Amino acid sequence: MTLFAFGKNQGLSEHTTPFDAFVTILDGQAEIIVDGNVHQVKQGEMLHMPANKPHSLKAHVPFKMLLLMLK
Repeated sequence: MTLFAFGKNQGLSEHTTPFDAFVTILDGQAEIIVDGNVHQVKQGEMLHMPANKPHSLKAHVPFKMLLLMLK
């Protein structure tokens, strides 16, 4: 488990991981792109990011999420 916090317009560049991951949005709003599919996420939502699929993130406002990576 990892807690992430981003300022407005901060994010993560596109990358892959060898494990499935789930994010729970704790605060704010962001755009998460998973394998070319754009997801506008906000507080209270969850998103699955499959292993070996490219994904990236950009916060629209200050943003917090909890990442759970499954091995």
